[in-house]
Amino acid sequence: MKTQEMITKSLMEKLWEGYCKRVKYAQQYADLVLSKGGNVVNDHCAFRTFNTFTGKQPAGIPAISEVLESLGYVKILPYSFPSKHLNSFHYQHPTNINFPKFFVTQLEVAELSESTQALINEAVKDAPDLLAGEARQLLASLKHNGELISAEADRLVNALVKFFARPWSPAKKETILAVNKESQFAAWTLLHGNSVNHFTAYINYQNVPEWDGIEGTMAALENIGVPIKPAIEGAKGSKLRQSSTQAIDEDCPVIEADGSLGTLNWSYAYYELAERGYIEENGQQVWFDGFLGEQATNLFEMTKRS
Repeated sequence: MKTQEMITKSLMEKLWEGYCKRVKYAQQYADLVLSKGGNVVNDHCAFRTFNTFTGKQPAGIPAISEVLESLGYVKILPYSFPSKHLNSFHYQHPTNINFPKFFVTQLEVAELSESTQALINEAVKDAPDLLAGEARQLLASLKHNGELISAEADRLVNALVKFFARPWSPAKKETILAVNKESQFAAWTLLHGNSVNHFTAYINYQNVPEWDGIEGTMAALENIGVPIKPAIEGAKGSKLRQSSTQAIDEDCPVIEADGSLGTLNWSYAYYELAERGYIEENGQQVWFDGFLGEQATNLFEMTKRS
């Protein structure tokens, strides 16, 4: 048998491995930290989705939430970004602090212009449900029983890895370019779907004494040629400070004007850095474990393409 935590650990490892293959900056960070005798711990992982009809896949946050809650995660707090037509939820594992938190954000498609709504809805209307059949049954069993037999657990993890990808067919190139004018979040999500949007280094746990927190980490990464966001979100001594690498670009599949399959070079993901400060909770000093809306808004822009 494999417990819920064992299955979660296996999935996290596979998602991290796949992400590092696509985002070389994350692998460079991990290699550098390990070479210093430190620890690679991820604070959180983020996903993006559409709150609109997405074929046979559940719409919006519930599609991702179904997976996270079956793995034992608990929905903690909502966050709203009205200017960007985004709403998010923060998920956290109730007992295992070594598992990353999750930040899941949906675009409120109905709040966009009618022309952009139409383009998005057309592109995602035929998405299959990648968890249909056995995978959904196994998720329900895992949520109820807290364990699965080993063979079932392995099949579920493999199915979930495939789920965290783009579920719909490649969009038209002209659709991506038009949608991007109103919402870079929408363009990114059309291209990458349920793929990991980013992982985040938990600076507090990296244990590299020669680095002065997030500043020292950023300097060390710049010294090995990793391009870094120039500013840090959050003042020194505040409860959350964040920065990131620049985003990696990829050649993404799209449909050309003549109907043929082509590619469009677009941003994929950055690797975020987070340093958490202390707050008082029940008379004790603990690290703040939530998120700050204004800082998240600025970090959304790291995948923006003009």
